[in-house]
Amino acid sequence: MQLQKRKHGFVRGERGQSLVELAISLPVILVLLLGTFDFGMAIFSYSMLRDAAQEGALYGSFNPANKTEIERRSRNISPHASEGLFSSPVELRNTTLVKVTVQTFGDTCQGVRANGAANSIRVSVSYGYKLLMPFGNNILAAGTIPLTATATNVILQPACP
Repeated sequence: MQLQKRKHGFVRGERGQSLVELAISLPVILVLLLGTFDFGMAIFSYSMLRDAAQEGALYGSFNPANKTEIERRSRNISPHASEGLFSSPVELRNTTLVKVTVQTFGDTCQGVRANGAANSIRVSVSYGYKLLMPFGNNILAAGTIPLTATATNVILQPACP
C-alpha cells in the first residue's frame, strides 16, 4: 500500500512526528547540558579549593605554629567580588560553607621525626558544591557534591633546636 502525498507535502501519519520527537528529546538534551555545566563548575570549584590548600601549606611550611594565619592565607587567595577582577564559584571567606583544617605531623620545626619522616604540615579545604540542576536532589541524596582538596608540605622553617 502506497501513501500518497497531500496538498501540503505531508505524508499521512507524519503530521506531528517532528513535534513529538522534539518533545521527547529536548528534556534529555537539557539534562545532559545542565549536568555537563554542573560537572564543569564542580571541577572549577575543586581547582579553587586546591589553590587555597596549596597557599596555606606553602605559608605553613615557613610558619607552622601560626594556624590562624595559615587559615587566613588559604581563605584569601581570590580577590573580593567587589574588585570585579574575578568571580569564584566558591566564597572561601564563608566559614560556614568552607572548612579549613591544618594538621602538623611531628614537631612544628624543620627536622626529621624518629621514624625518619620529615616534619610536615597538611592543609585541607572542604566545600559542598550545590548542584544547579533543578532535580539534583533526586540524583544525589543531599543535592551537593562534597569536595575536599589537600596539600602537604615539608616544614622548612624554623630550625629545630
